[in-house]
Amino acid sequence: MNLEEIQAHMRSLRLHGMSEALEGMLFAGQSHALNAEQMLAALIQAELDDRENRKTERLKKTAKFRYTAVMEQIKPSAERGLEASVLAKLSAPRWIRQAENVIITGATGVGKSYLASALGHHACHLGFRTLYFNAQKLFEELKLARLDGTHRKLMGRLAKSDVLIIDDFGIQRLEEPQRLDLMEVVEDRHGLKSTVFAGQLPVAHWHEIIGEATLADAILDRIVHHAHRVQLTGKSLRKNSNKNA
Repeated sequence: MNLEEIQAHMRSLRLHGMSEALEGMLFAGQSHALNAEQMLAALIQAELDDRENRKTERLKKTAKFRYTAVMEQIKPSAERGLEASVLAKLSAPRWIRQAENVIITGATGVGKSYLASALGHHACHLGFRTLYFNAQKLFEELKLARLDGTHRKLMGRLAKSDVLIIDDFGIQRLEEPQRLDLMEVVEDRHGLKSTVFAGQLPVAHWHEIIGEATLADAILDRIVHHAHRVQLTGKSLRKNSNKNA
């Protein structure tokens, strides 16, 4: 069996990482330096790495992030309200596994959406299913889903996602259907999955934005309970970069 036949069989078995690694080692003339055990170990590791990368890319594609962002570019800054201890906690998977929420607030341009997106991208790299939504677009999708009969299906997707990011929350006061949808979302996820909220208004004003005291109390109790809070401060980053908040 020649090399082309071996690679063809590898591809038919969907061992794409192994096939590419074998071709690369032979092309670079490195295969002769490895014994059979080392060669097999290298090929298996290449396949594992390839599958992990493919999984991460699938998760990021499904998440539909608005921004490309990475945690490595976010540095602790007292001026911006980013504590090293908080970033360390959010870089580890524990908050996701324990179904804890994250609340990111701050003025326009300080990096709320970037941080929220970075958390989402990082979650994908850790293997967690993630969804990203602008708040108004989410409520619009839920409204349309009611009309075409897919509301239960969409709610199911939101409930199952390991990390749900709701960006630009609190720009507009919620109407009754939106309050009910939000209540169902947070109820389905409470204690089971992690939700990231990002918005300009401090949490103290969310009660007014949600409206209807009883529902607002119930919603906020589920959002704020066991939530990591990040209050971003400082000058707008948009003046010096293309990163959006």
